[in-house]
Amino acid sequence: MAIALALIVAWFAMTWLFNGHVERRVEDELLVQVRPLLADLQLAHGVPVAGSEPADPRFAVPAGGLYWQASTAAGAIRSISLWDSHLPTTVSAPADRWRTRRADGPFGQQLLLMERAIRLQSRESPVIVQLGYDLAKLAPAQREFGREMALFLALLWTVLALAAWAQVGLGLRPLRRVGQEVERLRRDAGARLGGAYPRELAPLTESIDALADAREADLVRARRRAADLAHGLKTPLAALAAQSARVRESGATAMADGLDSSIAAMRAAIGGELARTRISLVPEGRSTIALPLIERLVAVIEQTEAGERVAFSLACDESATLPLASDDAAELLGPLLENAARHARRLVHVAVEATGERRMLVVGDDGPGLDDAQREEAILRGARLDSGDEGHGLGLAIARELAEASGGDLALARSPLGGLEVRVGWALSA
Repeated sequence: MAIALALIVAWFAMTWLFNGHVERRVEDELLVQVRPLLADLQLAHGVPVAGSEPADPRFAVPAGGLYWQASTAAGAIRSISLWDSHLPTTVSAPADRWRTRRADGPFGQQLLLMERAIRLQSRESPVIVQLGYDLAKLAPAQREFGREMALFLALLWTVLALAAWAQVGLGLRPLRRVGQEVERLRRDAGARLGGAYPRELAPLTESIDALADAREADLVRARRRAADLAHGLKTPLAALAAQSARVRESGATAMADGLDSSIAAMRAAIGGELARTRISLVPEGRSTIALPLIERLVAVIEQTEAGERVAFSLACDESATLPLASDDAAELLGPLLENAARHARRLVHVAVEATGERRMLVVGDDGPGLDDAQREEAILRGARLDSGDEGHGLGLAIARELAEASGGDLALARSPLGGLEVRVGWALSA
């Protein structure tokens, strides 16, 4: 738009300059034509007399568009082209130069009029010599120039617009790269822009890297504080557990059960916060072979009270991967398998599959499951998923947050086995 506006202004300026140039050429031509007339012009009883006339035949064609006239107070002579008309009279004209103006002439024509006062005899009044040119004769050349200039400027606009588009595209290409690197940095706290960028972008990339360093340092400090807090709470919790045991030995079973329940809830909350601290540092671009990890976790869970009473069914190719580092994949999959084993009656099914453009991790069981309302409530962001002792607990919340941190999502559905099915999906590019 800016280039188009500039070229439109240029078109008006160029046509104005061209028109002025053409008119100056006409003025020069008229002065050449009038020289023979001025050389032989005389006065007879105060009336001008022409010894010779301009050679251009247009002066002899009535209404031909080229006119001359010489006049005094006593009378006037004019070219044949004026016929019985006359040029617009003037009271005075400069004696030292030719004056040019536009005026309405005979035959309804707009004239370019040149006039000058010439004194032939010192005692006589000056002769007003006027030359006229029909401006309509210039219109075809002016229109042709304007049309050709418009076509040229339109072509020039196309070239300049394409050049500007290419220039902006090339200029912004490094910024698109910066955007991609910033997105990678958002997912991976250890990533940095680095690389070779244009000199103009160096301050920006260095500032972003400095900000990323500060953010990573803050995350590491937060993780250490959370670990220190958890470690600091272990001793009080152990003391509470010992007191609960003594209370149980004294016969206050109900009070001991309450203490044990509170201690278990506190340990679960501490474990959950530690897991969330790990989630904040999930790196991008790593993957883990799924089958060995699943088999290792299943082997561990089968040694627990909940796992030894159920069977595990695995459906996973040896080459299937999860878009997480090994520790993070275990952090996600472990709670899902534990929940499924705890609530299953006899069977837990685990699968890693590709459906459409997505990679899916599926963990289902044949337990009681959740109804539609409970599933919708459970997947709400910020909802407490461990509201009851029998519900699918904190592990689901941690798994969901870890899935989202790695660019995926977690959904709950009814399993074909009859219980709950947890589906964690990522785009295949993840």
